Amino acid sequence: MLVPLLIMLREGIEAALIVGIIASYLKQTGRGQWMPAVWIGVFLAAAVALLVGGGLELVAAEFPQKQQELFEGVIGLAAVVILSSMVIWMRKVARSLKTELHGSLESALGGSRNQTLALIAMVFFAVAREGLETVFFLLAIFQQSEGYGAPLGALIGLVIAVAVGLALYKGSLKLNLAQFFRWTGLFILVVAAGILGNSVRSLHEAGIWNSLQGVVFDASETLPMDGPLGSVLAGMFGYQDAPTVSVLGAWAIYITTALVLFFIPGRAKPAPSTSTVTQH
Repeated sequence: MLVPLLIMLREGIEAALIVGIIASYLKQTGRGQWMPAVWIGVFLAAAVALLVGGGLELVAAEFPQKQQELFEGVIGLAAVVILSSMVIWMRKVARSLKTELHGSLESALGGSRNQTLALIAMVFFAVAREGLETVFFLLAIFQQSEGYGAPLGALIGLVIAVAVGLALYKGSLKLNLAQFFRWTGLFILVVAAGILGNSVRSLHEAGIWNSLQGVVFDASETLPMDGPLGSVLAGMFGYQDAPTVSVLGAWAIYITTALVLFFIPGRAKPAPSTSTVTQH
C-alpha cells in the first residue's frame, strides 16, 4: 500500500503544482476567464489516463499464462523507462518549470487564432504526461501485488495530493517542494529498480530471456518472500529471495546509472532579460 500511495502522492502533487502555476499566472495577468479551458484540459487528461489504464488491464486479463508474463514484463520495462526519465527530468528542470509553463501559456494565448483550443491542448499535454507515467507505474505495481492494498494506497495518495495541491494554491500550506521531489524521486528510483528486476524474471518465465539464470544467492530459508518482512520488501522494492545473475545484474546496473544521472547537476539556464532588469 505504501508504494502506490507515495507514487500517487508525488505524481498528484506534481500535476497539481502544474495546474496551480497555470491558474495563478492566469489570475495574476487578469485572464481568469480562461480557467474553464484549463479544467477541460485537466479532465481530458485524467480521462485518457484512466482509459489507457483500464484498457491495458482488461486486455491483460484475457492473456494465457505465458502472454501474461510477457505483458507484465513489457509494462514493467515501460514503467521503469518512463518514470526514470521523468524523475531525472523533474530534478533538472524544477527551478525553471514555472518559467517554461508561463512561456507555454503566452504562446497558447498569444500565438494562436483559436486560443481556447490551444490552451486546452497545452494543459492536456502537461497533465497527461503525469497521468500516463503514473498509470504505467501503478499497473506494474498492481500486477506484482495481490489484494486491494495497492489500489487503496493509490486512492489515498490521490486524495492527499488533491488536498495538498489545493492548500498550496491557496497559500495555507508551505512545502519545500525541492526536498519533496528530491527524496520521493530517490524512492521512486529504488522502487523502479525492483520493478526492473521483476520484469527480467517475467521475461524469463515468458520464455523471452533465458541467459544468465544462475542463482546468485538463496535467502529463502532466512528471509523468504512469503514471510512478513520478505513480503513487505517484495511489495515495496521488488525483493527476490533467490535472484538470478540477470535479475541482480539488471538491478545493480540500473540503480547505479539512475543515481549518477539523478545527482549530476543540471545546467543552469540564464534568466530571461526584461525591460525591468538593470544592466551593469
